[in-house]
Amino acid sequence: MTSAGSGLTLLQTCVLSLLVFTGASQFALVGALAAGGNPFTAAAGAFFLGVRNAFYGLRLSQVLALPRGIRPLAAQWVIDETTAVTLAQPTRRSARIGFTVTGLTLYVLWNLTTLLGALGAKALGDTGAWGLDAAGPAVFLALLAPMLKTTTERAVAALAVLLGLGLLPLLPAGVPVLAAALAAPAVLCLEGRRRANDAREDAREDARDDARDVVRDDVREEDR
Repeated sequence: MTSAGSGLTLLQTCVLSLLVFTGASQFALVGALAAGGNPFTAAAGAFFLGVRNAFYGLRLSQVLALPRGIRPLAAQWVIDETTAVTLAQPTRRSARIGFTVTGLTLYVLWNLTTLLGALGAKALGDTGAWGLDAAGPAVFLALLAPMLKTTTERAVAALAVLLGLGLLPLLPAGVPVLAAALAAPAVLCLEGRRRANDAREDAREDARDDARDVVRDDVREEDR
């Protein structure tokens, strides 16, 4: 329904779901298109959100050790859920079974529900009149919120929101989403500096404690 609200046809919606099997990237793409963004900018934002799957693939390639001919096909199913199930298995055989069953089940259900949702949106007519244009951001926030477990992650999310909203009136549609990605390196840089300062303070405190211990030992020696 979200993609239908952004102006995609039934065929385009289904093809997008078949080829881009990662929810966050799909919602980012259709959200940018719904806001009137350039298709290439929208695709770039979706691409950056899907980069994490490449890191999953590096780990899963070692765990699954699939034949080279199958790897390109298996890469389509490398998502959060298949990675979690695969890495939880004790043996390579069970990991392969877990990956295959999870990937196949989710892929079929995801595309089936996409088709049903697109058909439902087509039957509704003007999805904007029903407020479905807000469904994409709402679902995206629902997916994101449980992942923000640490202070650093919450800081990245907050800064990304500020960048996205602050740049929205200044830049073309879709570009603020890309600019918001700068929140991660900015926060990590500040966090690295803070930890470095804390480490230096700890080192100085240890040095002062050592110096006090040396002076105390010297005084005791003199007293003797």
